[in-house]
Amino acid sequence: MPAPLQLIVFTLDNCNYALHLEAVERTVRMVEITPLPKAPEMVTGVINVHGSIIPVLNIRRRFRLPERESRLNDQLIIARTSRRRVAIVADTISDVVSLPPEQLVDPAGILPRLEYVEGVALLEGGMVFIHDLDAFLSLDEEQSLEAAIGGVA
Repeated sequence: MPAPLQLIVFTLDNCNYALHLEAVERTVRMVEITPLPKAPEMVTGVINVHGSIIPVLNIRRRFRLPERESRLNDQLIIARTSRRRVAIVADTISDVVSLPPEQLVDPAGILPRLEYVEGVALLEGGMVFIHDLDAFLSLDEEQSLEAAIGGVA
């Protein structure tokens, strides 16, 4: 029997999203984000976490959600992709859940070509889109980000 999926659920504009818990290092309250010239559009800027420069991804842009100013009660989810540490801005972090893998729905069955989402789960609070962090940045965006970070380091 496959192990249950451990997910951290967060919200953006009252919609639920999730990341695999094993990819998440920690969550922190919003801090000042330093703009990063020449970074890809979905990179808001960078933060300094114990001497490490971490790019902040604005997934609102990726999912075409309305932009809004950061608020002091927003959260940052610091997570690891296969290539780097990143921070993701969330309105709130609502829960950590465990669910059996068979409870996931293939996103193509809901909306064909739903990129950046590896699965959809139906929970008590509604539908949750599970992000694929490794698919968030294209190879070109990844290279642009490397060059931009290299310019400030």
